[in-house]
Amino acid sequence: MGKKKQFPLRIEQSLYEILERWAADEFRSVNGHIEYLLRESARKSGKLPTSQKNKEE
Repeated sequence: MGKKKQFPLRIEQSLYEILERWAADEFRSVNGHIEYLLRESARKSGKLPTSQKNKEE
């Protein structure tokens, strides 16, 4: 996987807490889980390039 872009993300505390519990259920960090969710969303919408479809975290 290529170099990762860093950027600040501001979200409501209640949403962060949901993501934190969800990530723990999936044995991921919050950051890793957010990246996974974004990748899955991009894949499902057909926006993810074919070369990226099979890559995991």
